[in-house]
Amino acid sequence: MREAEIRRLLVANLLCAVSIVLAAVVPAFFLDGFSVLGTHLTWLCVCSVCVGTLNIILHLVLKPSQSPKRSSFAHKISRFLKCCIYFFMSCILFHAIIVLYGAPLIESVTETFLFAVLLSTFTTLQCLCLLGPNIQAWIRVFSKNGAMSIWESSLQITSVCSVLGAWFGAFPIPLDWDRPWQVWPISCSLGATFGYMAGLIIAPLWIHWNRKQLTYKSR
Repeated sequence: MREAEIRRLLVANLLCAVSIVLAAVVPAFFLDGFSVLGTHLTWLCVCSVCVGTLNIILHLVLKPSQSPKRSSFAHKISRFLKCCIYFFMSCILFHAIIVLYGAPLIESVTETFLFAVLLSTFTTLQCLCLLGPNIQAWIRVFSKNGAMSIWESSLQITSVCSVLGAWFGAFPIPLDWDRPWQVWPISCSLGATFGYMAGLIIAPLWIHWNRKQLTYKSR
């Protein structure tokens, strides 16, 4: 396993983490009264756009899953449209799952959907960038010993950390603390964000420490 590839992964992950920090700080200079808690829906949109855009740019620049075959322009357009459809379907699916876990069905629909968009950005968008609209590849990556590269291992870790962070973030909501950050879906979205950032840092470190045991084989 090349150390240079691990360093590329570390740099890419750190850039994603920095983009989240910037999404919480920079808009305050342009939008009056902007804050993560006070204008949470705006922050959800800004964070999703920043992280999503950077992930796409990094994929185009680093090309971690570049195929040796050249695709036609029509195939690239078809692939792009499929990715857009998959991402939208992911948002709808996450929205439904969140409602099944206790989120308001009719009230706070906008809040729930934007939270679903954030989760899709942290998980599904990465899958689309790295694996494309290939459900079989997604199933392979998230199965036991299914990763075929350090990028897929990082995808596993960051996705799981994001979902776990969102789940743990729901625990403070029913507590009678009367805190501003207990309003739906602030604690869940912050939990998902911190989980995603933790996964970005943990992934390259874990891969580096276990690089001698990791043997990726083509399937």
